[in-house]
Amino acid sequence: MSLARAKLPSEKTLEEMIVAAPEILSDSWMLIGRQAKTSHGGIIDLLAIAPDGTLVLIELKRDKTPWTVIAQALDYATWVESLEPQDIVAIYSRFSKGRSLSDDFRARFGGSLNDEMLNRAHEIVVVAAELDASSERIVTYLADRGIAINVLCFQVFTFGGQQLLSRVWLNDRVDPPVEKKSDAGGGPEPWNGEFYASFGVGSSRSWNEAVRYGFISAGGASWYSKTLGLLKAGDRIWVKSPDHGFVGVGIVTGTAEPAADFQLMNDMGERVPALDILKEGDYHRAFADDPDRCEWFVSVDWLATVPLNQAVKEIGLFGNQNTVCRPTTPKWRTTVEYLKTRFAVVDG
Repeated sequence: MSLARAKLPSEKTLEEMIVAAPEILSDSWMLIGRQAKTSHGGIIDLLAIAPDGTLVLIELKRDKTPWTVIAQALDYATWVESLEPQDIVAIYSRFSKGRSLSDDFRARFGGSLNDEMLNRAHEIVVVAAELDASSERIVTYLADRGIAINVLCFQVFTFGGQQLLSRVWLNDRVDPPVEKKSDAGGGPEPWNGEFYASFGVGSSRSWNEAVRYGFISAGGASWYSKTLGLLKAGDRIWVKSPDHGFVGVGIVTGTAEPAADFQLMNDMGERVPALDILKEGDYHRAFADDPDRCEWFVSVDWLATVPLNQAVKEIGLFGNQNTVCRPTTPKWRTTVEYLKTRFAVVDG
């Protein structure tokens, strides 16, 4: 049976659909604002936050999108970039009728939200029924040059009295955005070749097992796991556990693999599926067959590690919510030099 093409009566209808089911856009975002007024007279349809504190500016168009909408979104982005933590808290309070952004962020993502990570970067997403050729060229040009912008095109169909929504992204993958504010100590500098990695602990995964079997991992949504793909054999990673501190340094020995394919060595010297021997964490077993939500693993040869209660946590050390990144700030360089001393790592 064929589906009949339909048209939404208004952009408000589309907005209400997304507010009711935010996963239409992404299951890795949390809505924090609606019809937010900018300081220069504009109104942002929706505002969301990602697990690393990135703000996502969302503009909705139920019809074909002219290039002026892209210009409008860029104009709104200049305002979003200027938002301070207290501004964002106020936007969420109005949207949620007084709830706490910090509390709801922790409930949604399982981690804490602090001023340092909040709005360090932002993305632009235009949601539209169609994209004209000029808009597509502009968005592609900006995205190719590192601007975090994407378009979600949707179509509405009717079936048995119901409205069905299909969607497709203009760019399949939005790379982690570039930080807009540099760390203390100056602007960007050449990357020092050292990778930063964040390893979240708790019911999902165990640092003890990561040390024992030699790996780092992330999962639950592609936002968390996709940056593991930056790593290749021979890379050196400095691992920080959120809310604890730096806990290890090691050499990567493989590439990222999903839980269903990743194997570890058991006590008998046999290679077996990782999920068969990892017992101290869930590792998103329920999503083992879902490449977007399953746990992804990277094998590591540890050079030095410490227990969580001995983690290196000092004021001024680098921190980032991405699972893996290649920092280019002076703070990362000085952090690595400090950690080399604390973990007794000698180059050469």
